[in-house]
Amino acid sequence: MPKNTPDPKMHAEIGKAVETLDTGGTLLYPTDTIWGLGSDATRVEAIEKVASLKDRPIAKTFLVLVADDAMLNRYVEEVPALAWDLIDLSEKPLTIIYSNPVNLPEVLLAEDGSLGIRIVKDIFCQRLIQKLGRPIVSTSANRSGMPSPQSFADIDSLILDGVDYVVNLRQQEKQTSGASSIIKLALNGEIKIIRE
Repeated sequence: MPKNTPDPKMHAEIGKAVETLDTGGTLLYPTDTIWGLGSDATRVEAIEKVASLKDRPIAKTFLVLVADDAMLNRYVEEVPALAWDLIDLSEKPLTIIYSNPVNLPEVLLAEDGSLGIRIVKDIFCQRLIQKLGRPIVSTSANRSGMPSPQSFADIDSLILDGVDYVVNLRQQEKQTSGASSIIKLALNGEIKIIRE
């Protein structure tokens, strides 16, 4: 099988996941860090469903995943030049908080108008987002105030029962990468480390 061709099971799971997201549903899925709760980042009602599942105020922002450089450029007015170097050089998943996101619902933005966005390197997430054609919300698959799940087996039954679709891939794996690094990057190149 050519390297760029997803295996049939992954292809089928991506299809089911996109169908769920396209209808405003919520998703429980493996990410490039830990198991995540997600929805279409362009639909307010879908974002509200994720907040409700987490039992978390909608005002507490979520981060957003994009598939590639081109998609990042569609949702950030001006990507600081330094961001590209940081993304390329980072050895672990890197979420960058941008000060000038565009084309996304206001409900996703922090009080100062900023938003955390990560270009995923995980092949499943990349292909899922590419097929959807839009970014997805991503947040750890736990209720607010509870620890983030380190494996699929750690996910609370309230989350499992509450989502519209559970991706049937990598459920036996124990996540080893943990949460992403988070930095805030100003247009002038000033960096503030939020989480290493």
